[in-house]
Amino acid sequence: MAFEKETLIEDALKLGFSHAGFASIDTLKPMEEVRDMCAVDKCHAYNKTWTCPPGCGTVAECGERMKKYDWGILVQTTAELEDSMDYEGMMDGVNRQKENCAKFLKELQGVYPDILALTSASCDICKKCTFPDAPCRFPEKATSAMEGYGLLVSQVCKDNQMKYYYGPNTVTYTSLFLVKDR
Repeated sequence: MAFEKETLIEDALKLGFSHAGFASIDTLKPMEEVRDMCAVDKCHAYNKTWTCPPGCGTVAECGERMKKYDWGILVQTTAELEDSMDYEGMMDGVNRQKENCAKFLKELQGVYPDILALTSASCDICKKCTFPDAPCRFPEKATSAMEGYGLLVSQVCKDNQMKYYYGPNTVTYTSLFLVKDR
């Protein structure tokens, strides 16, 4: 696969994502309200990793960081569920999204030297993050959650003409890769 901008959507789909589309940097509007949801700590990552709040920076800092990129690509994995309580189906979707994102990031980094990966979950590369005592061990592989950067995922999708909901008995995981042209 080429992983050049012209073929990137096709490459993402071949890699295993269900949906992919370009994202405009201008549509990324980090919000304090989204970040406030992180503080509730439902995912158990708040104040525990470099890639989630507050370790990833303030909403304003995250917004400034995103502005330095030229364009983005949204990638999604949609899992078909037996019913709305199909935990196994949900976990299968999460795992496929994680695996595809790791492969996608590696391929992108082979073409573009500066990538910011914002995924559908907090980074889990290390069993225990070094936060706040030592620097991140793997900054080139580490990913932050879109919500950790203050992004409302459904709005980012809408603003970039991508669906967020694909019907009953489905769940979709969305990630965003921001790219700085060479």
